[in-house]
Amino acid sequence: MRVITYPAGRRTRRHNMHNLMNTFFNAANKPLSGANAPVNVAENEDAFRVELAAPGWKKADFNIELDQDVLTLSATHATEENKENEVTFLRREFGAKDFKRTFNLPETVDTQAISATYEAGILTLTLPKKEEAKPQAPRKVEIA
Repeated sequence: MRVITYPAGRRTRRHNMHNLMNTFFNAANKPLSGANAPVNVAENEDAFRVELAAPGWKKADFNIELDQDVLTLSATHATEENKENEVTFLRREFGAKDFKRTFNLPETVDTQAISATYEAGILTLTLPKKEEAKPQAPRKVEIA
């Protein structure tokens, strides 16, 4: 076997690219966790919408808390061991790990009217805006 040495600059770039590729491809194999629970946040004139992808969970697994202007989404999943069949997994990618995501809400959110639904593996929270935060139609001001 022949060892080839590269100047320090080339070795660093190659090493960095190797680490980048490992990080990218290995991230796809990790189960849902707090660091990478996929979340979409959308906004329209009336509300914000937060969508969290969590397939395989049950409604009872989720915990949604609001403390002042901090919204916390978390879930705890009890792992079920199948001891009757004594199945030995050679590779196990199904399953979910506990996660926790925290969001600082803007002052424009009406925290008393927040609602949540869970359907087809997507937890959707609707965060309506306060009336004063919604766009107002232009009005004409009369000069006295």
